[in-house]
Amino acid sequence: PRTVVLSSSGYFPAWFLTLAERAPSGLLMFSDVFPERCPPVLQIIKDSQQQHGLRHGDYQRYRGYCSRRLRRLRKTLGFKMGNRYKYSGKKVTVEMVRDNRYLLLVVMEAERAWSYAMQLKQEANTEPRKRFHLMARLRKAAKHGEQLERLCESPRVDAKTKLEAQAYTAYLTGMVQFELQEWKAAMEAFNKCKTIYEKLASAFTEEQAVLYHQRVEEISPNIRYCAYNIGDQNAINDLMQMRLSAGGGGGMMAEKLEALITQTRAKQAATMSEVEWRGRTVPVKIDKARIFLLGLADNEAAIVQAANEETKERLYETLLADCRDTIQAVREELRTDVKQRAGDSAESGKVSNLQYLHSYLTYIKLWTVVRRNESMAHALQAKLKEPQTDENKRGPRPQDLIRLYDIILQSLAELSTLQGLEEDHTFQKEVALKTLIYKAYRCFFIAQSYVLVKKWSEALVLYERVLKYAREVQSKAKNLNNSLKDLPDVQELIAEVNAEKYSLQAAAILDKEDVAEAPVQQQVKDTTPLSERLDTFRLDPSLLGKQPNLVQFPPDFQPIPCKPLFFDLALNHVAFPPLDDKVEQKGKGGLTGYIKGIFGFGS
Repeated sequence: PRTVVLSSSGYFPAWFLTLAERAPSGLLMFSDVFPERCPPVLQIIKDSQQQHGLRHGDYQRYRGYCSRRLRRLRKTLGFKMGNRYKYSGKKVTVEMVRDNRYLLLVVMEAERAWSYAMQLKQEANTEPRKRFHLMARLRKAAKHGEQLERLCESPRVDAKTKLEAQAYTAYLTGMVQFELQEWKAAMEAFNKCKTIYEKLASAFTEEQAVLYHQRVEEISPNIRYCAYNIGDQNAINDLMQMRLSAGGGGGMMAEKLEALITQTRAKQAATMSEVEWRGRTVPVKIDKARIFLLGLADNEAAIVQAANEETKERLYETLLADCRDTIQAVREELRTDVKQRAGDSAESGKVSNLQYLHSYLTYIKLWTVVRRNESMAHALQAKLKEPQTDENKRGPRPQDLIRLYDIILQSLAELSTLQGLEEDHTFQKEVALKTLIYKAYRCFFIAQSYVLVKKWSEALVLYERVLKYAREVQSKAKNLNNSLKDLPDVQELIAEVNAEKYSLQAAAILDKEDVAEAPVQQQVKDTTPLSERLDTFRLDPSLLGKQPNLVQFPPDFQPIPCKPLFFDLALNHVAFPPLDDKVEQKGKGGLTGYIKGIFGFGS
């Protein structure tokens, strides 16, 4: 008998019916003819994370997305967990893997549990009790990962999806062991995950392998951290190199990495007892100061090796934050040791060791601020020379650089007032020389800001002042060659100023010519009509146009005589006849007259 094959979209064509007749059971499923492609697990996870909160570290938002997507999948598949009155749990079986959305259901359950665990990890910094709930959620995520791996053992699942499921399960298992501080088990799980992703990356094209390489880079700091805790002392160098990368291996891993580096330096700081600066050896008894000074060279080396400006700025901010904390610790120690400091000053006539250490740390902070702002100024100068592609977007301006050099000069002014260095003439000369150099650069960018508003005279005067500062630097730098190693080259500034002066003079001449032509243009645009300038010759192309200015219309008002007004001037000279006899006389009367007046007898 002929078999009719139906689908959600209606009847299939005749060629499909022919295939159906050849099927052993007489019924052919749609997935047998068009097997759906298995979902790429890692790509689905990464896309979902980047689009729903994890770009900004918002795990709560991502967890809400996973819950909503789970609800949509269950409703679409008819895989509901009971009704509104009763819960009846269901498990995804191997037989259901005919539809790949069941695999996606398990992936979303694992992602929801993992994102909740990461959210609790952020909150556990202030509420330690939440760590228990965190571990429960991580174990739940690992359980869902194991379920995904079992489901992918079905023959309907391709080899790539099986490997991705195994790597995903190994990653979640490693996260659980990592939080439990089971370093050996965590390292084995992460190494398994890393190996699978590396094999997958080598089997596909470069475009497809980018995602796997990114996952391997995320896992590598965890592996190194586990190796260090197991006992591999060489792993600390690899971890410090990873710290230079942007993000430091993730927000959670970055915190552990910083704590590990601080712990390692604390062990090394036990052997550090003193520091030498500008010919004076100072004992260091404060642990926080020891740790900071021990890691100072590593931090400076990391800044030099930074790959981009963003990483360099982040390292500068970290170094400044550590320096401020160390200065605060030394300052508190100074407050508690006032008497001893006064005694040392009275005996030796110089500042105490603790005060000199405070000056040294303050010097490090101020000079780091100078270097950071100089680095930012170099980046802005490079952008200032680039052509602007988008006119609507605000680009860098010389005023931005002026502000940076103001901060540099303020820091140098504070350097010259450090306690214990007032009598150090070499130090004072170095600071004065650096101040001259940065004054020259600040003056240069002020001149450029005047050029933008076409104030040629002011800009030219400022350029001359830049040359004056530069010549002073060259004359004073002969005896202080060592202090110019880390400073900008003044000779390049002089060459740039000379070039700018020639450009400025040419622009000023062209601007004067434009100003001279302006009155002629104003005469051409004069609105006086032709009837009023007949005696003046002038070429006016508008007279030949459609609206020639011949006469003024409507015409202006003109004064005309108005209707006269008449005034009676003779009235003041007329004598009128007396009218006393016509005026009524009031009679004299007392009470009788009053009564008559009431009743009208007197009228």
